[in-house]
Amino acid sequence: MVTSSRSLGDAEGVAPSLEVATQLGRLGRQISGGWQLGVCVAAGEAGGSFRSARPPQRGPWVPPGQAADPERSAAENNRRRRREMRRYCAANGLNRLGTLTYAGDGVREWAEVVEHIALFFRELRRLVGQRFAYAWVIQWHPGGHGLHVHFAVGRFIRRSMVEAAWPHGFVHIKLLGDLPVGSGVRDEARKAGRYLASYIGSDLHGERPQRRHAFDVAQGFKPVIERLEGRSFEEVRALAADLMGAWPTFEWRSDDDPTWDRPSSCFLSW
Repeated sequence: MVTSSRSLGDAEGVAPSLEVATQLGRLGRQISGGWQLGVCVAAGEAGGSFRSARPPQRGPWVPPGQAADPERSAAENNRRRRREMRRYCAANGLNRLGTLTYAGDGVREWAEVVEHIALFFRELRRLVGQRFAYAWVIQWHPGGHGLHVHFAVGRFIRRSMVEAAWPHGFVHIKLLGDLPVGSGVRDEARKAGRYLASYIGSDLHGERPQRRHAFDVAQGFKPVIERLEGRSFEEVRALAADLMGAWPTFEWRSDDDPTWDRPSSCFLSW
């Protein structure tokens, strides 16, 4: 039997913070064996894996931060967060990248930078006159000039507004280019999302105090994830193609990777 279900999408008052629960689209239930695929129509992509009908063998409870293989656990969390950052950007058309830097000797306190980012977007919303989707990451300046911020938005905002909302130093913002002929907003936004995601979990965050945000997104713009289930990869791929109105233009399967040591997985994009 092949089934599909819709996950909850946008909800006012529910923070879609990627840091809090890694959370833009999490499987809500288990099926009795088969393929599960999450399709984000707005982002034009889908990902999923095969789930065995046998219940997973669970070991003893392990406190947070004490995984049996901490490095692998951290790598999986970062991979999931990078995926969701890219998906968020693509779904909301965030195709303009910006950088916020500090004047003078810079700032090295994470709490101070996070506070400045919150005030920056609050003021920018006031100047623009409406809410809008955005995403940001903090990075240590490779030249030793403290911290700076990369962000992405999906609409034109006058440079004077950006400068007025960031009184701490310098701003730079640009529309992404250098893409193949025929590329659209979604392709540009994917590139922006990959750029921001590349800093999630990087060594540049090695000095980040625990429990400090390194990245976040605007509330209220969480993309909807369609949940598809089927007995085989071919079935869920056909369901996804029907949902998207076309066959995927790109397909990756873990079966083609001889080094893959996890359940069979796939990624599709349109």
